[in-house]
Amino acid sequence: MGQNIRAVIWDMGGVILRGSDYSSRERLVKRLGIERSEMEALVFNSRTSRLALLGKITEDAHWQEVGNALGLQGEALAQARKEFWSGNQMDSELVAFINSLRPRYRTGLLSNAWTGTRQSVGDKYPFLHVFDVSVFSDEVGMIKPNPAFYQWIVERLRVRPEEAAFIDDQMVNVEAARSLGMAAIQFLSRPQALQALRDLLPEFPIDMEG
Repeated sequence: MGQNIRAVIWDMGGVILRGSDYSSRERLVKRLGIERSEMEALVFNSRTSRLALLGKITEDAHWQEVGNALGLQGEALAQARKEFWSGNQMDSELVAFINSLRPRYRTGLLSNAWTGTRQSVGDKYPFLHVFDVSVFSDEVGMIKPNPAFYQWIVERLRVRPEEAAFIDDQMVNVEAARSLGMAAIQFLSRPQALQALRDLLPEFPIDMEG
């Protein structure tokens, strides 16, 4: 403890939305005759993925390039997209915890996400309402671990970096937050992350044990 934390900022993918069952993805790549890591690299780490994260192209345009690389078009590509994402689920208990932090702490969402994510996530998962400020990379043309992206959200939460805690599953993003003076936690599991957060927040919601 000892830090004057006034805001808690969360990542989305790998934290609030996490893969819980990859069997459908495994069946997909087996059918395509490739390794899962190969497809995940195409989806998450390709040139067009970065362009979509920056809001420069649509998610559909990115997936079209994925389809081109895999030899998939039309309905076959649409089915592959569905199978790829089918294991993702929202952690409803974590969402309830985030909401319980308010109004004692301001809450933020800072996510690298493709063009149109706010609409698609809002249509499927009920969690955006628990954040005082939410921002997706495509909306501002910045991607974590760019320090300016972190600065953008702390300014809108009206806190200094050293008054914010940040939770993300990717260590590179955690280290970037720490370099700005934020108290940052790598998310490995909900119980682990909440226990680490408990040590930072003097007014931790005692009824939420994780």
